Amino acid sequence: MTSRLPRLVAFDLDYTLWDLWIDTHVTPPLKRQGQAINSIRDKHGEEVAFYHDVPEILHRLRAAEVVVAACSRTHAPKLARQALSLLLIPPQAGDRHGSQRPAIGFFDHLEIYPGSKIPHFQSLHKKTGIPYSEILFFDDERRNAEVESLGVTFCLVQRGMDDRTFEKGLAEWRRRHPVEVVEDASATVAADGE
Repeated sequence: MTSRLPRLVAFDLDYTLWDLWIDTHVTPPLKRQGQAINSIRDKHGEEVAFYHDVPEILHRLRAAEVVVAACSRTHAPKLARQALSLLLIPPQAGDRHGSQRPAIGFFDHLEIYPGSKIPHFQSLHKKTGIPYSEILFFDDERRNAEVESLGVTFCLVQRGMDDRTFEKGLAEWRRRHPVEVVEDASATVAADGE
């Protein structure tokens, strides 16, 4: 039996998925060298790349059909979207027939604009209909824990997104929202009748 996952997992970008502030450390234009995996460069050669564990975390969420969102309060939303479009994610570990895909394809929703994260999550809730209690959010800034006032579970990212932080966030979300088993009576009757 696999443990229950939130219906939506959201990530901040700067210092959560990559090691920089897109609006102050990066100068357009952004370019990728050929089919370079998880690496693009700005005008001055500054690299933009996801932290090591991020591609596999994105693959895991996609395989589990979890809705994924980017929620960033950056002042350079166009540049952030461009970075997500140019970054290539390698195939999932062990998938010899897979091909690299643009990172943006792993995100179902992009809430990338300045200001409080509260409107980011209100917009996500409105677009998806997913209850706040079914949302887990990873961010490196403690001030963004304000989204917990909506019912979102917040997980602080301290040294970039990695597997340990991801599992910590999932554990906290599960602790707050224990599995509620609701049996479908008709399914039970059908199974007994076979």
